[in-house]
Amino acid sequence: MEQIRAFADRYLSRVQYIGMMDALEIIIISIMVYYVMVFIKNTRAWSLLKGVFIIMIFFLMAQLFHMDTIVWIAKSAFQLAAIGLIVILQPELRKALEQLGKRDFIYNMLPFEIGGKQEEEGLFSDSTIREITRACVEMGKVKTGALIVVQQKDTLTEFERTGIEVDGLVTNQLLINIFEHNTPLHDGAVIVRGDRVTYATCYLPLSDNMGLSKDLGTRHRAGVGISEVTDSMTVIVSEETGKISVAYEGTLSRGLSAPQLEEKLRSIQNKAPEEKERKRRKGRSRNEK
Repeated sequence: MEQIRAFADRYLSRVQYIGMMDALEIIIISIMVYYVMVFIKNTRAWSLLKGVFIIMIFFLMAQLFHMDTIVWIAKSAFQLAAIGLIVILQPELRKALEQLGKRDFIYNMLPFEIGGKQEEEGLFSDSTIREITRACVEMGKVKTGALIVVQQKDTLTEFERTGIEVDGLVTNQLLINIFEHNTPLHDGAVIVRGDRVTYATCYLPLSDNMGLSKDLGTRHRAGVGISEVTDSMTVIVSEETGKISVAYEGTLSRGLSAPQLEEKLRSIQNKAPEEKERKRRKGRSRNEK
């Protein structure tokens, strides 16, 4: 009890001396805590955190009632417990660091571009968007399951190694033939880089997001899983319902129509702004005619 009182007196006495830097520090810590809580809410770390909180309450009660033996055991085991938490939460910590590395706030602060100027046509062409959309619509009609991963900046080499090289131009016929039932390449995911299908039958990591619907199968969880660890967009066609879904940044959009799917793919096309405006005006003039 005396330790708690001394801790409170030491830090509460500084309240009247809070300056601008102290306020800034409080704001930064608050933002960090908020984003940490949002990140772990849908992971197994959330349940673990609640368990740690209960243990902390028990430890404080032991301090208040002077249970010296329990306090000594808790202090002795603290270092080992910290190492154990790091081991247990290794997947969540890795995911957090990967997401932090994908943020573009440092890149946007630079006055120059890294890796050269973005091509006007974007990461892939409008033809690729149309071919993927057409293939997904046709497969949805006959309830053929499909899993198509469209690569952006993050490399997918570690997932390509699990598949078979294809290296073919993206066409709806090629995609339909790959995912046709009882064909050698139908099981697994297809990876699209630019305007080419690079690999097929690739294995993807499954998402452990507890917020996903329980009626989703392995195909949808794999689509969400790859979108959680990379910046890719995954198009999924359900084998049970024939509905089209898109997984991006850990979020699953279900029951998309063909125009909605095209719009999703265009959002990651990274086409130059002036090129997008020219296409938009061209489409508007056609509609007016």
